[in-house]
Amino acid sequence: MLTEERHRFILELLAQKGVVKLQELVDATGASESTIRRDLTQLETEKKLRRVHGGAALLQQKREELSVSEKSLKYIEEKRRIAAYAASLVQKGNCIYLDAGTTTREMIPHLAGKEVIVVTNGVMHVERLLEHNVTTYLVGGMIKPKTKALIGRGAIESLRQYRFDQCFIGANGVHYDYGYTTPDPEEALVKYTAMQLAQRAYVLADHSKLNESSFAKIADLHEAVLITDELDEEWKDLYRTKTTVEVVAP
Repeated sequence: MLTEERHRFILELLAQKGVVKLQELVDATGASESTIRRDLTQLETEKKLRRVHGGAALLQQKREELSVSEKSLKYIEEKRRIAAYAASLVQKGNCIYLDAGTTTREMIPHLAGKEVIVVTNGVMHVERLLEHNVTTYLVGGMIKPKTKALIGRGAIESLRQYRFDQCFIGANGVHYDYGYTTPDPEEALVKYTAMQLAQRAYVLADHSKLNESSFAKIADLHEAVLITDELDEEWKDLYRTKTTVEVVAP
């Protein structure tokens, strides 16, 4: 099969399935694994697909954003592993910022008994924080219905009253070239502000967010430590040229 034929076949299969595995493409085309990897790299460069762990996926819409309830059903175990590791980095008595999001929310049970102070813009976090007797401050601002995050001028001005030992941020996209991104520019600004107010910033992102970019930039890769659950060795080496990457094994 010629290169152009393979590319057309790969894109047609993606259009049908949304996600295809590397081995599936090797079996279907009769090409070697290294050849298919080169095909995927070229097609990604041409912005026709995005590479994911073990294969490729369709490009996502830059402004597409799932609701909290929709996000909470995806990659639950991966999020819990990432969150448990992130919480282990919090020392007794620390003051931390906890971004709105389903992965950061999973950190909360692991903070019980650490005598930490949490500042958050996540409306959905508050009840769980109080259930675990965590001292909690909620920033001001406008409540964004879809993500239940507080955003806008009020959130920014409220945040600037604090300084953090650590902040833990969620992102919709993590990309080697484009950094950390999210669909909403206002929410991106809140995340970035919190990062600038912390001694150490962490981005929590499961593998589905990797090599993906969204509409609004939060920060460059080097501005936060990336904590994820799965990353190919070739991508791990590449990302580590720009930032610290912590991969939480099952």
